[in-house]
Amino acid sequence: MEIPSSSIINQYIACQGPLPHTCTDFWQMTWEQGSSMVVMLTTQVERGRVKCHQYWPDPTGSSSYGCYQVTCHSEEGNTAYIFRKMTLFNQEKNESRQLIQIQYTAWPDHGVPDDSSDFLNFVCHVRNKRAGKEEPVVVHCSAGIGRTGVLITMETAMCLIECNQPVYPLDIVRTMRDQRAMMIQTPSQYRFVCEAILKVYEEGFVKPLTTSSNK
Repeated sequence: MEIPSSSIINQYIACQGPLPHTCTDFWQMTWEQGSSMVVMLTTQVERGRVKCHQYWPDPTGSSSYGCYQVTCHSEEGNTAYIFRKMTLFNQEKNESRQLIQIQYTAWPDHGVPDDSSDFLNFVCHVRNKRAGKEEPVVVHCSAGIGRTGVLITMETAMCLIECNQPVYPLDIVRTMRDQRAMMIQTPSQYRFVCEAILKVYEEGFVKPLTTSSNK
């Protein structure tokens, strides 16, 4: 997602939440693309249905997925999201990479949050953690198009505001859909992100940066 009048190009890998038989593929992709951050926008089970397989070990544990070993060092969070620190180790190359996973847990299935404040705080948290990193951020929900599209739209809008550029949500969605079909699935999701963008403007979540900061 390219931000006009700046050198910013935010890269994402929008994907389906891992299934039991795709965890190895997921970690291989994460390794090959140089990613050190995974954003998860679903809980594992919603309304009695499995939405995403647990593709990481419990805290202080390690699990192997093909030639990749994942170790979870810590897990902390609040009512809206969980932050995990992990190490991804490639056993074939004998190389490791530090990795963080941020899981948003306050999004109701088949709906949108009643209040966008938690979500906006979450997006700001994601942005702080990815600052200075150029590699793509892996983003997934269950299918990797609805909530995933909302997050990418929101972060893109925040970057546009900071660069003093106009924000046209429909154009952002079209740009995403040129690359991955069906990004943002429902009218309620689109309405939610538009209202959240308005809240960013009204409450000053992010403000235009000076020209020298856009480099």
